[in-house]
Amino acid sequence: MAARQPFTYMDTADEAVRATCDDATTGKRFATSKGYWKDPYIQYFARSVGERKAPEINRGYYARVKGVNHLLDAFIRNSECNCQVINLGAGLDTTFWRLKDENLLPKKFFEVDFPTVVARKIHNIKTKPPLSKHLIETHSTDSLILDTQSLDSDRYCIIGADLRDISALDEKLKKFHLNPDLPTVLLSECVLVYMTPSQSSNLLRWAAEIFHTAMFINYEQVNMSDRFGQVMIENLLRRQCSLAGAELCQSLDTQKERFLKTGWEHADALDMMTVYSMLPQDDVARMECLEFLDEKELLQQLLQHYNICWASKDKLNLGLSRLSF
Repeated sequence: MAARQPFTYMDTADEAVRATCDDATTGKRFATSKGYWKDPYIQYFARSVGERKAPEINRGYYARVKGVNHLLDAFIRNSECNCQVINLGAGLDTTFWRLKDENLLPKKFFEVDFPTVVARKIHNIKTKPPLSKHLIETHSTDSLILDTQSLDSDRYCIIGADLRDISALDEKLKKFHLNPDLPTVLLSECVLVYMTPSQSSNLLRWAAEIFHTAMFINYEQVNMSDRFGQVMIENLLRRQCSLAGAELCQSLDTQKERFLKTGWEHADALDMMTVYSMLPQDDVARMECLEFLDEKELLQQLLQHYNICWASKDKLNLGLSRLSF
């Protein structure tokens, strides 16, 4: 009988990172329950609304969701849906179902996350008809592949993989018919920051090498060298959650440079306070009426410590460098 492998620091750190998936899902579930934005599918991944979240947290999630969706939708429209999406560290995200409802579904939508997270999501999809219905409606052949760590249909594919193992990631995506010739948008939300700089650089370089026309949208922390940033790091460390890539989150410039150094042709970055100010202001005004915000300075501090950075390369001349807010 094989000896049991000791539980390592890496295992503990990975488990803490996996727990952030639940944090994001419950945070979004609460915000949508208050009417910040509509997401009829999040309820199938979070059983209850959970405890109350502070208004500045809800507004932060609003800016995150609206900001990322703005760039993603612009890319898909720009390619007239003749593209593919790869959501890296997707967690229990519901973007595939939103895009289906809004007639913005790409040729194929890929998701990648830890195998344990993927197993949970596949279980939810199998057992919740409103989720599985969309897969069935977009699947036209008999080749549906389903096991505990992967699900592959014509338009949606979810894969259990470690983003730090590039060769295995590449192999699995190609197995499920990733097309390097299609315009591709890659998403990562609070994912790269949990990887070491060399690990995340390897991932960005792989993407830049395999796709000739692509955009990478990255949402995560920024301005982490000031006192507010250090408190964020300390709070996560108490949960045994280390921001291994924090040194690349020092400024908007370091965020852009990481892409330009790994083969991407163009990069932009904005902190979330700026993004917040550039979102459609009629909807922002509606959202701000939902809850009274007493700590406006705290919201500003919070938004100034997150950013969206997007990078592109554009062999097909789709005008990707012009996509912005």
